[in-house]
Amino acid sequence: MTHIDTIVFDIGNVLVHWDAHAAYEERLGSRAAVQDFFDRIDFPARNLRGDAGETFAEVSEGVEDPADAALLAEYPALYARTIERAIEGTWALMDRLRAKGHAIHAITNWSAETWPVGVAVHPRLGSSFGTLVVSGRERIIKPDARIFALLCERAGVAPEQCLFIDDSEKNVIGARAAGMAAHHFTGPEGLEADLVGRGLL
Repeated sequence: MTHIDTIVFDIGNVLVHWDAHAAYEERLGSRAAVQDFFDRIDFPARNLRGDAGETFAEVSEGVEDPADAALLAEYPALYARTIERAIEGTWALMDRLRAKGHAIHAITNWSAETWPVGVAVHPRLGSSFGTLVVSGRERIIKPDARIFALLCERAGVAPEQCLFIDDSEKNVIGARAAGMAAHHFTGPEGLEADLVGRGLL
């Protein structure tokens, strides 16, 4: 069995809390009003198009109500509100993994348009990974097998060397199908227990 020596992190809701509702709560007055807006425009599907490389101006095209379309197009300008808090427990685990000599990389489903905002709010995102794959830049989103292969190619590692960490079960399944070990992230405590159990910490 190949020895795992490479840790590949997801970012949203693993290293940084992401709350899309926070972008619009002040404007619309309540989370319920934001949820109604999201339901009207099918925000999850449109946000995924952003993760896959479209701009939010493009993503807002086809929204039936012009006011809703304009509001969605403003999302990048409001984005910093959605990612205000880091998940410090995971960052601490990353530091411990790095101290053990493990290579640290990341694959994130994140819009190329909003990624610079993420780095501005959390500068560590710009300097913590040996190889970083941002889906919006590559126009490939998890759990597509190609994004895992791209990380391995750029990092010079085999999938079997990697432990992938993601809060999405679908992405965890995709990573395993691509040949990586994977951890379904629900919090730093569970991750720490898994890392210790694998002999990585």
